[in-house]
Amino acid sequence: MLQPGTLWKRTQEQTQFALECGALQSIPTEYQFIEQDGILFFVRIVSNLARKEKAKQQQNQKSETSGKPFNPFLPYEKDLFVADLSPTHLCLLNKYNVVDHHLLIVTREFEHQENLLTLQDFEALWMGLAEIDGFVFYNAGADAGASQRHKHLQLVQLPLVPNGVKVPIEPAINSAQFLGAIGNCPQLPFIHALIRLDPLLVRSPQDAAATTLEYYYNLLAKVGIHGENGMVGKQSAAYNLMITREWMLLIPRVQESFEGILVNSLGCCGAMLVKTEEQLQHLKEITPFTVLRNVCIPK
Repeated sequence: MLQPGTLWKRTQEQTQFALECGALQSIPTEYQFIEQDGILFFVRIVSNLARKEKAKQQQNQKSETSGKPFNPFLPYEKDLFVADLSPTHLCLLNKYNVVDHHLLIVTREFEHQENLLTLQDFEALWMGLAEIDGFVFYNAGADAGASQRHKHLQLVQLPLVPNGVKVPIEPAINSAQFLGAIGNCPQLPFIHALIRLDPLLVRSPQDAAATTLEYYYNLLAKVGIHGENGMVGKQSAAYNLMITREWMLLIPRVQESFEGILVNSLGCCGAMLVKTEEQLQHLKEITPFTVLRNVCIPK
């Protein structure tokens, strides 16, 4: 299992190796900013999605041939392996990464991406956050931007933005209004629920997992999402969950994209992605919050 204090070093070493052997196929991007209502949206323009789209076509072909959905995590690609996090989870590099050192926290056995998170999921994600000051997110279901059915969380290093801002919607988070433990950000024009975290939680991933699992249940309840049996099993609706060392944010979702612009957890936090310059211009015209109001639930 992972030795404490080694995850970042392992990530850097495996990234270098995977780039050299061709297992890691980073997607180059350019970026621009779009300012709206006090939020500086960070928009990446993907210059070449051809390799990822070709891989997706190959996955679909394998699924049609076998009659079963293709699962890239069973077995996983060994050249992308970073670490064994726990008896239930391992850590891989994201093969087609847009963000440097993009990690996947994957269940060893198949669990569905539409299942609610468990204590084991939170223990694994806190093992990552304890060693990397990062942004963990879970795209819960296809309508929330999930591209694979096998349960996986994702971890990227902070800050997300080159100008040093940790997360683009940070101004909204900082101005949140709280009624009890759960807060609401007036700047965000869609339904969401926020809880602030004690930064000292990272000292004990096990204690942090137990604490934040209860917070997670509270956030789900606040927005009206539940499982098949209380807070267990398949979710009743899609959502994005985002966690840093300082806060947890949950956003219900109703669709994956709006007018061709795909949105996952990063997009909901203001780090958006477009495929072409034309799509960038369209995003500027309709505005980022218009996209988010349509893929989330408007207030």
